[in-house]
Amino acid sequence: MEKREIVEGKVDWKGRTAVRGKHGGTRTALFVLATFAFENVATLALSVNLTTYFNGVMHFELADAANELTNYLGTSYILSILAAVLADSYIGRYKAVLIGGFLELVALALFAIQAHYPSLKPPPCDVFEPTSHCEKIGGGSAVLLFVALYFLAVGSAGVKAALPSHGADQYDEKDPKEAKQMSSFFNFLLLAVCGGGAVSLTLIVWIQDHKGWDWGFGVSSIAVLFAFIIFAVGLPMYRIQVIQGTTAITEIIRVYVAAIRNRNLDLPEDPTELYEIDHDKEAAMEEDFLPHRDIFRFLDKAAIQSTSIGKYGKLDAPNPWKLCRVTQVENAKVILGVLPIFCCTIIMTLCLAQLQTFSVQQGLTMDTSVTKSFHIPPASLPIIPVMFIIFMVPVYDRIFVPFVRKITGIPTGITHLQRIGVGLILSCISMAVAGFLEVKRKGVARDHDMLDAIPVTQPLPMSTFWLSFQYFIFGIADLFTYVGLLEFFYSEAPAGLKSVSSCFLWSSMALGYFFSTILIKIVNASTKNSTRGGWLAGNNINRNHLNLFYWLLSLVSLFNFFIYLFAAKRYKYRPTNPVLTNEKAKV
Repeated sequence: MEKREIVEGKVDWKGRTAVRGKHGGTRTALFVLATFAFENVATLALSVNLTTYFNGVMHFELADAANELTNYLGTSYILSILAAVLADSYIGRYKAVLIGGFLELVALALFAIQAHYPSLKPPPCDVFEPTSHCEKIGGGSAVLLFVALYFLAVGSAGVKAALPSHGADQYDEKDPKEAKQMSSFFNFLLLAVCGGGAVSLTLIVWIQDHKGWDWGFGVSSIAVLFAFIIFAVGLPMYRIQVIQGTTAITEIIRVYVAAIRNRNLDLPEDPTELYEIDHDKEAAMEEDFLPHRDIFRFLDKAAIQSTSIGKYGKLDAPNPWKLCRVTQVENAKVILGVLPIFCCTIIMTLCLAQLQTFSVQQGLTMDTSVTKSFHIPPASLPIIPVMFIIFMVPVYDRIFVPFVRKITGIPTGITHLQRIGVGLILSCISMAVAGFLEVKRKGVARDHDMLDAIPVTQPLPMSTFWLSFQYFIFGIADLFTYVGLLEFFYSEAPAGLKSVSSCFLWSSMALGYFFSTILIKIVNASTKNSTRGGWLAGNNINRNHLNLFYWLLSLVSLFNFFIYLFAAKRYKYRPTNPVLTNEKAKV
């Protein structure tokens, strides 16, 4: 009888030990990829088109509409941290995905109901007509709008927090073959996002613009329902991470508390004198042991042993808030070490927020015709980098990585930090290009005496495809930075923080969206005296100074890139990282 190979630390849906070949692997991960794809069919269009909905249907001012969108996205990403802690420690990742999917379904259904019934929204009005006085949504209708919006934020947070980590759980990091497959999984996760995004940015946006917002939200609801039926079908085949019961974040906090309480103790010269449980064969099966590293030495004080004799002459059990294991201290060092990298990626999302808001509004003023009878909705413009990524991900994973792997000796071709750095400099270039294209667009409007032209109905004689340059460059940046970040955080994080680690990416994006809102308000406030209301004030984008805002972001991004280089040069990878442990794996 063939011996079954068990997978340590993983169980099936009934709590039995997971078996390699029967549970997990690439076949099972396909259910996760398909779920992510359909979830993005439902939601990605909202990330680029909700500004138009808030502005044109709910009658928010343009800058306020952009801020409502970025606030929603920021809230969703920041809530993913709480969702990840719950998923890792209490409810399990697959349950977090199912709960998140249910909330998304409810939210989209509420959106569809509100968009369908005239009594639940303001009367129709042209916000671009200078003489019109459009009624902004208020009262119970506003409550319904924001309940739906933040139900969607909470549901999306649950999915983002748990689904990528649950997919990575289908692979065993300690197995060299599966470690390479896990790297490919993160690349194909982006492919799934882009595949679903391509449908969302074309079909869903077209339905929203031509059949009505009620139809658009309705089709999105069906896509979410379909996504989580697919996810549920894979349940008997999943490898499921054992619920920790206590959060690993608590252990990290204990290290800092213990280090502060022991601040007056002297560090031993020999690190082996620091506290660690017995590293025998039985313990090694259940515990991850990390070797001591000579960095962030102040945290080592959390592991300084002091003998304390109890009432019966035996050693007292260590107080976990005063004495921590070396492995726990090293886990805290890993988290502290990734923080500078995390902070340097916030600016990229700040730039992304402008492509999802102001660039769409630029497109509304331009000629959207592809042929005489077909017009591309401006919100569908991100399809350009999405289609490029769909083509490039297999090329990157199957051609570029194997080729570079032979040169560098690194299983992933280039290090995670190198991959992130490429994306950061490309986002800087994208914003610079966006500024120059805005100068050209406003020049066309000025030359044709169309500075006060009404968007959509009076398009400028300039193709909206000019905007594809900035989207295209940022799309390449996405391919490098966001996937690199997701894989970097997951591979570096301690075992109990895998879901939380993926939330480093979502948290970075959340802060980027929130900072976008703050930056817009600061820019408008500081420039209102030199310009009419500020660079980004009002609904007429032809009278604004969006080009200056784009160039400001480009300069900030360049400065941020140099800070990133400094932080990345100093970073030391986790010793047990199976992908990046050789000496060549340096920035």
